[in-house]
Order: sequence, then C-alpha cells, then structure tokens
Amino acid sequence: MTRFNRILITGAAGRLGTQLRKGLAPLARHIRVNDRVEISDIQTNEEAVICDLGDPDAVMAMTEGVDAIAHFGGTPTEGPFEDILNSTIAGSYHIYEGARRHGIKRIIYASSNHAVGFHRLDSNIDADVTWRPDTLYGVSKCYVEALSRLYWDKWGIETVCMRIFSSFEEPLDRRMLWSWLSYRDFLGYVTAGLTAPSVGHTVVYAASANKVTPFDNRKAGHLGYRPVDDTEAFREAMEARTPVADPSAASTVYLGGKFVDMPHPADEA
Repeated sequence: MTRFNRILITGAAGRLGTQLRKGLAPLARHIRVNDRVEISDIQTNEEAVICDLGDPDAVMAMTEGVDAIAHFGGTPTEGPFEDILNSTIAGSYHIYEGARRHGIKRIIYASSNHAVGFHRLDSNIDADVTWRPDTLYGVSKCYVEALSRLYWDKWGIETVCMRIFSSFEEPLDRRMLWSWLSYRDFLGYVTAGLTAPSVGHTVVYAASANKVTPFDNRKAGHLGYRPVDDTEAFREAMEARTPVADPSAASTVYLGGKFVDMPHPADEA
C-alpha cells in the first residue's frame, strides 16, 4: 500500500540499503536512492543521487521533495576519525538540517548496538540505558541518537533509532545465534517505523526473535512490530563447526563483541 510520494534512502549501495530498495518499494511512488558510489540496477521507480553526505549543499538539494528518510549512510564500521567525522557526524547533521528546512517529519536511523557495546550481555538493557560506546564508530552512533533527540524535542522531527545488531541473510558465527537480525525482520522494523501512527523519538533493539535476547524492547512496543524469525534452525550446525567462546573474554561478556577489543584506528599499522 502506497503511503508516501517519495522516500529517501541513504547508503543505498550498501548491503542493508540494497534490501531497503526492494522492501520499501511498495510504500512509495518514488524511491530516491543515495550513496557516494555508483548504485547498480536503478529501477523505474528510483531516482539516484550520488553525493557525499559531508557536502551540505548536495544533501540540502537531495532532501527537497522527500516525505520520509531511511538514513543508512555513513561510515559502516570502525575507521579513521576524519572519515567518521565527515560521513557520519557531519553527514547526519546535514540530513537532519535538510529534514528541518524541507518539513520532513520522520526518519529511520541505522544506529547500532555499538552505541552501548560496553554494557554486559547479562545486564538486560532497555531503551533508557546510558550510552557506553565501544569504538569511535559507536561514538558516532551516540552522536546521531542525541542529534535526533534534539530535532524531535525542538522541531518535532520523529526518529526511530534502530540499534542494529547483526543483519545478514543467515548467522555467520556463534555470537550471531543471539545477535542475528534476518532481512525479513529488518524490513519489518523499518516498515513499522515509517508507518506507525506516532513514534516520537524511539530507540529499538533490532534483532530477530532469537532464543537469547539480551535487551528489553517494551519501550518500543508502540511500533507494533514483533520479529518473526529466529536462529534455532542454524544452531546445531553452527555449534558443531565453531568452538565455544571463552566466557571471560571481553568480546563474550560485552554486547559489542569483537568491537570492544579493536584498537584505536590511529594505532593500527
């Protein structure tokens, strides 16, 4: 059912952006797709805008005529601070300014569990837990969550911050037996965030209905989405081919996994 005239997807050339291009097509007459690299296989309902999110004029022009934004652009993992500063921090500011100036009232933001990566797996966190980023990448996610909160409180722009764990076609390692987000559930969360009657400023932990769920999502219940997939069909094969993780290792204890052990990017050879 068509709900929008035009949705903008940033990061549209990426793995999740590619899923969004297909999954959100029924919601809008037009999909404006953005990345800083060429996007392949442009469809008849798509409009491609190739630009860097760090370019304020380009982003301002790109957001004109848009009804809602799925903001999945930015640095996708840990990296040099200068890259994160331009792409994620400045780039997200430009997105929110474009939304404010053009009257766009809803954004779905690809946040991450790495904004809270130094919370323990057994702490059962909820949406109000304090930030504990595990990397500079995680810090950038905290920044955009704070930015989106400001733009809701002050200018009424609604945002769903999806703290995504591990979204792949199927789990890739033993940790993903609890952190996995199927593509179907990923699209379910985004669609719910775009179509719910009111979202205000919502933080939701985006994972499938796995047997272990180290978070409490009750404060996002108004989105009206319940994940449908889980990892039990993958468990036996995964446990047979992968060793049990050291239970005392930081990457096992904390929600951020291997990110908690990553060195500062400036210290890498």
